[in-house]
Amino acid sequence: MGARNADDDDRLARDLFAPLPRRYDLLAELLSMGQNRRWRNAMVDRIVPARPTRILDVACGPAGVTLELARRTDARVIGIDLTPEMALEGGRNVARAGMGERIALVIGRAQELPFADAHFDALTFTYLLRYVDDPQATLKELARVTAPGATVASLEFFVPPSRFWRLWWWGYTRLVLPLGGFLTGGRAWFAVGRFLGPNISRHYHRYPLAWTIDAWERAGFVGVGTRIMSLGGGLVMWGTRGDG
Repeated sequence: MGARNADDDDRLARDLFAPLPRRYDLLAELLSMGQNRRWRNAMVDRIVPARPTRILDVACGPAGVTLELARRTDARVIGIDLTPEMALEGGRNVARAGMGERIALVIGRAQELPFADAHFDALTFTYLLRYVDDPQATLKELARVTAPGATVASLEFFVPPSRFWRLWWWGYTRLVLPLGGFLTGGRAWFAVGRFLGPNISRHYHRYPLAWTIDAWERAGFVGVGTRIMSLGGGLVMWGTRGDG
């Protein structure tokens, strides 16, 4: 296999997610056995106490987290996603929620954010680092657009640390998830289900949790914390942008 590059990763993400927007949130709940919403809330819980005024939601998809941030804070929120179809569906969801005055959605890459340095006083990113060619560089770019003292939080799938639960997780992600995706969402969700488990495993084999914590710190975040959820199926991380 050749080396990964940014264009290949962008194409992979667009091809994978372009067919999914209309049923994305519903199927994400079904296929995570109802845990996706709980994980999202745990991430947003890390942002709310900081009382931010400008939030960036990276890899926003159809704006599920973006809307939750707007509902639970008084901030103006910008959501950014690589996939035009996701951003379009997100715009519909924002309009239906009557949040158009406080939420803006843009199309762009997390690796090259179209915002000034230190522009945001809070930032979230969801299911992002598995889809970029250089997670460390991406974290540095996220740090660039956040102001000193800004709160940053993320949500990602995880691999259960317990050998017992990891065995069950392996069976679920390799067998149940693809079949469940096909039965509830057709071929597009079968493709996602078949892709997801091996992708998560490969990511943490290359970038284990200890590496990820260190990468946050090298990018300029301090007070980095983690919460492993749902027996190891989900990972919420958070930190504060340092002064450096």
